[in-house]
Amino acid sequence: MAFHTPGGGEVQLLAYRDHLPQVGVDVTLFDLWKPRFDEHDVVHFFSCVGGSVHFCDFVKRLGKPLVITSSLWITEETQHLYPMDEIRAQLSLADRVITNSEMESDTLAKVLGLDRSRFESVYNGVDAVFQDRPSPSLFRQRFDVEGQFVLNVGNIEPRKNQLRLAQAMDALPNHTLILIGHVRDPSYFQQVMAAASPGRIRYLGPVDHHDALLRSAYRACDLFCLPSTLETPGLAALEAASQGCKLVITEEGSTREYFHNSAAYISPLDTDSIRKGLVRAANEPDGAFRPDPLSIWNQFAWQKVVEKLKKVYEGVC
Repeated sequence: MAFHTPGGGEVQLLAYRDHLPQVGVDVTLFDLWKPRFDEHDVVHFFSCVGGSVHFCDFVKRLGKPLVITSSLWITEETQHLYPMDEIRAQLSLADRVITNSEMESDTLAKVLGLDRSRFESVYNGVDAVFQDRPSPSLFRQRFDVEGQFVLNVGNIEPRKNQLRLAQAMDALPNHTLILIGHVRDPSYFQQVMAAASPGRIRYLGPVDHHDALLRSAYRACDLFCLPSTLETPGLAALEAASQGCKLVITEEGSTREYFHNSAAYISPLDTDSIRKGLVRAANEPDGAFRPDPLSIWNQFAWQKVVEKLKKVYEGVC
């Protein structure tokens, strides 16, 4: 039985909860008032937020195998921004550390000075609803969208980098930028909306993850652009790929490990790089920078992803 402790990585945690029973692993979400440690074979903790080391140390004192999803991207250049000693102490307690990519495992092991064999990559996944590919007209008719457009799906906040994307849209004068997601930073949102030419940007608000409208939006767009300052990769990029979108995505993080040559990569802090990526993707033949949806599904369906996680649990029990 897997015993998941809520922390960061909520989307992954809930996806694991929903799909692990399909491969024979029972899951219980942590209840502070009824911890029931003795009823479970392994504890899986999510995140490295401050103070996590104390909970993880308690788990190990109980003699329970401990798996930690780190949800971290730390490099030699950025390690000064993190409490490295505390993170190192916490991950040293884990029987296995779960990352989103081999690149992330390599990087964390190196900067923390930990044995690489302690790390396992378990990729992000795609929900089963994304096997369905609805008509693009569903989205276009619902929101009265005509003509060519670039789609961005994600929280409106500096890390998602919509401001530079809006500024780069002058490179595609015949396209509109359409934003879907929650506004996490209102002042940043206002900057984004003011950055593009009038009539060249639309914000449609959030669309539920399981709504066919979201899949239809991916199907309808000419380009999907995710210029985030970091992605490992974003779930939206995988979802877009599952719908056959042309991808223009950040080079920061482990995006190349997922999409290889099936995306146009841009430098997120360079607006001109975003411009060039948009133009390059728009002008390439239709099959370029467009992952094969069947290949995406076969590799990244949550049902397949959790099979590797099950093997991790079996290895530490």
